[in-house]
Amino acid sequence: MTTTMECRCFLRPRRLLLVSLWSMVLASSAVVGILDPVDFLALQAIRKGLEDMPGSRFFAAWDFTADPCTFSGVLCDGDRVVALALGDPRAGSPGLQGGLDPALGRLAALAELSLVPGRVTGPVPDALARCSDLRFLALSKNLLSGPIPPTLGALTRLRTLDLSYNQITGPVPTALAAASALSNLILCHNQLSGPLPPFPDSTALLRLDLKHNQLSGPVPPLPPSLRYLALGSNALTGAVDAVLPRLTRLNFLDLSFNQLQGPIPGSVFALPLAMLQLQRNGFSGPVAPEGDVVIPVVDLSYNRLWGRLPPQLAAVERLYLDNNRFTGEVPSRLVQGLTNGMQLLYLQHNFLTGLEIGPAAAATIPVGASLCLQYNCMETPFDAPCPLKAGTQRMRPVDQCPDWRS
Repeated sequence: MTTTMECRCFLRPRRLLLVSLWSMVLASSAVVGILDPVDFLALQAIRKGLEDMPGSRFFAAWDFTADPCTFSGVLCDGDRVVALALGDPRAGSPGLQGGLDPALGRLAALAELSLVPGRVTGPVPDALARCSDLRFLALSKNLLSGPIPPTLGALTRLRTLDLSYNQITGPVPTALAAASALSNLILCHNQLSGPLPPFPDSTALLRLDLKHNQLSGPVPPLPPSLRYLALGSNALTGAVDAVLPRLTRLNFLDLSFNQLQGPIPGSVFALPLAMLQLQRNGFSGPVAPEGDVVIPVVDLSYNRLWGRLPPQLAAVERLYLDNNRFTGEVPSRLVQGLTNGMQLLYLQHNFLTGLEIGPAAAATIPVGASLCLQYNCMETPFDAPCPLKAGTQRMRPVDQCPDWRS
């Protein structure tokens, strides 16, 4: 009898303890909500890796005794995190510092991940490749370094990848270039090197921005779906006359500051471009548009282009043809274009021998328009504003101008 009573006395406190623990769990779940435990722990790890820069209060509301789905920058669908915007997106707001924890890869339902400009360092986590639903990944304007994880190319739903303005090194992964759903690949202003990988025609790529890197080698065939192509300020070589004619949907083209050679395809001038930037290369041959050009800005300066100036460029608003090897007289249509909407016409540092219109007609050029004819095989008939880099010599030495007649 005594033994039974002792057992009952022993069990009663234990039952009370279990009831008390269960009450604590229920109370805790009522506060935290129904977020999946894996996502809950992942958010804690992400928070430990990052902190607010001075002046930022993004993490002030990240109190893990509350429901994480109410945290700033966190969007949930049911019990899973589907979008994570790290940092205050308001203009001028300080960003975050620290590093991106690989725990990001444990957010299995994550579809969008963004990081505001700040001072986040370290690599792009390879673990992000486990987020199979990821559609949007933007980590620009930080201090991320190391290579681009090739495994990101396995994300079959990824449409936008923006790693611009960081310190990322290494090549552009071939697997990433072949990602079938990727429509926006923005990797500009990094330290990427090596050749451009092939981009299959089957990709959905609309925007390819790789300017300001250290890429080298030829420009490979690119998908005809492209609307925006920026490869400027690299070390690319070879010709593009077989690449560009296929890109009939382009509305922006920047190949400037490379070492490209060969002719400029005439079909390029018929594209619906807002800007055509081919300056500072080694393009050669005549410029032969297939019709009148209506691109607002055309910059072909600092190349090796030769032949007559094309009058079809008269409708361009800002036209840079300086520092080439053009010869002959300046077509009257080009000069008259300055009275019909053209704002700037730079023709300095060529081998031009005269104007098809007389000095009196040239004097009607509007005051706000800029025409520079300095350092050609001609005596300029009037004073015209030129940039300082055009130098002070008004005319080439006569021995450089065998066809010139005064």
